[in-house]
Amino acid sequence: MNDSRFVIDEITSKDTWQIFRVMSELVEGFDAMSKVGSAVSLFGSARIAQDSNECKLAEEIAFKLAQRGFAVITGGGPGVMEAGNKGAKAAGGVSIGLNIRLPNEEKPNPFQTIELDFRYFFIRKVMFVKYAMAFVMLPGGFGTLDELTEALTLIQTKKIKRFPVYLVGSKYWQPFIDWMQNTMLPQGFISPADMDLFAVYDDPDELVEHIAWCEAEKCYDKPELKKPENP
Repeated sequence: MNDSRFVIDEITSKDTWQIFRVMSELVEGFDAMSKVGSAVSLFGSARIAQDSNECKLAEEIAFKLAQRGFAVITGGGPGVMEAGNKGAKAAGGVSIGLNIRLPNEEKPNPFQTIELDFRYFFIRKVMFVKYAMAFVMLPGGFGTLDELTEALTLIQTKKIKRFPVYLVGSKYWQPFIDWMQNTMLPQGFISPADMDLFAVYDDPDELVEHIAWCEAEKCYDKPELKKPENP
C-alpha cells in the first residue's frame, strides 16, 4: 500500500526539505493575517446545507460581527464555513477562509475576501488561534470538536491567553457539557474551573454583544474581570 498521500509521512529523515514547505506556509499565513484587525474564528459542520438552521444562524452571526468591525475567520469550506464567510462578506466585512487541501473535500467557498491555502492542519490551527480574539463553535463533527478541545487545552494549560470560547446551540452542546460535568469532572480528569472556559449561547444578538463587550474590555487580558450574566 502506498501511503504517500498521508501528509505526515512526507516528513522523514530523507525528506527534510519538506520543512521549507512548512516554513513557507507559516510565513505566508503570518504575512496575510498580521494585517487583519480584531477577528473571530467560526467553526461548524461542512456537511449541512445552506438552508439549514445552523447555516442561517452562522450567516447571521457573521453578518452581525462584521457590522461591529470584526473580521470573520472560517475554514473556507462549505456548510457552516460558507455561511460564515457569506454573512461577513454581505456586511462588507473581512471574510477570511483558511482552506485545507483534502483528498475528498469540496472546493473553497466563493465568499472569501482573504483566501489562504494550507497543506498542513497544524499550521492552519496556528492561524485560527493566533489571530482570533474569540472562538464561536456551531454544531459540527470531529473537526469542530478538535478545534474546540484544542482551544480549551491551550487555555487550560496557559499556552495561550484565555480568550472566550462560545458554544452556539444549547440543544446540540448540552449532552457534551453533561458528559464533561457528570463523567470527566467527578473522575478528576478536569477541574471545576475548566467548566468556566466556555459559555453557551442561542441568541445571536446576545452572543455578538458579549463578544463586543469582551473586545472592548480586553477581557482576555483580565481573568479577574467578571463577564455579564449569560442569559
